[in-house]
Amino acid sequence: MSHAAQSRLTLAGIAAAMALTVQGVAAQPAADLPNPYARVENFLNLPAGRPMGATSGIDIDRDGRSVWVFDRCGANTCAGSTLAPIMKFDANGALVRSFGEGMFIFPHSIYSDPDGNIWVTDGQGPDGKDPNRNGKGHQVFKFSPEGKLLMTLGTAGVAGETPTTFNAPSAVVVAPSGDIFVADGHGATTNNRIVKFSRDGTFIKAWGRNGSAPGEFNPPHGIAMDSRGRIFVADRSNNRIQIFDQEGVFLEEWKQFGRPSGIFIDANDMLYVADSQSNAKNNPGVRMGTYIGSVKDGTVTAFIPDANPEGSGEEGITVDAMGNIYGAQTSGRAVMKYVNR
Repeated sequence: MSHAAQSRLTLAGIAAAMALTVQGVAAQPAADLPNPYARVENFLNLPAGRPMGATSGIDIDRDGRSVWVFDRCGANTCAGSTLAPIMKFDANGALVRSFGEGMFIFPHSIYSDPDGNIWVTDGQGPDGKDPNRNGKGHQVFKFSPEGKLLMTLGTAGVAGETPTTFNAPSAVVVAPSGDIFVADGHGATTNNRIVKFSRDGTFIKAWGRNGSAPGEFNPPHGIAMDSRGRIFVADRSNNRIQIFDQEGVFLEEWKQFGRPSGIFIDANDMLYVADSQSNAKNNPGVRMGTYIGSVKDGTVTAFIPDANPEGSGEEGITVDAMGNIYGAQTSGRAVMKYVNR
């Protein structure tokens, strides 16, 4: 069956499932939610002369303490840079490992899978102007924790909507079965779909397209999985999280977690959502910051205001085994740590 036919069948299934959709829990004003966290600035210790670049990529290591960061080489792109953008920091913020120099254009997300392997997405490709971009981009990479390249998905430097190409992949998550789910898209001119692969990288199916109906995205900026195996997608410009089963069947949408850029679900099925864009224009009446709640019933229980009232671009989010939260900033070019008061 062709990819297009699979997409049509999936969208038909979404339409049938709409009648079963559970409406999102009504949003509670952020001002009424408690903030039980204190902010720790300048947590990471970078080598002298190595600035932190824009970053939306952050995840906790499988040890529950170390933090992986995927930055844009001290700037907002890695094109032409010799810096290593994949960095591992210990629980005290000391850099213990880095790799990936010369491989990326636009680092976007990083994910530590159940086996401790590291997955990253490169969200841009050649622009016809900068030769440093040629032959790179629009790919997903899997590394061992030591930095050995284990798998590559997508075609280097080629934007497309086929089983072997992406167009601005934003994020990736891996199921306990080993199946791989890529949130492929970063705006209305990109794919805006979810792509499923087997553990060996074989294409299985794709679902979604640009739009605002159930099962459509603009864009699928982040992705996570709960203990039930449900797929949670940060559908940012639609101001919602969409939830699917692993076959792409739409289950429900939640709008009570702001305008989601990044999402993380911990071992206790607590959902952490980074909202880096809500304002009077994009999402009136909703504040930027981190929304925290349960995936079991969608209730929002806490809110951390953005570190900068004007917006720090805190897009990436992760949580360690002690419950400390880490936020990765694009415009702020920093990583914040939030600890229980």
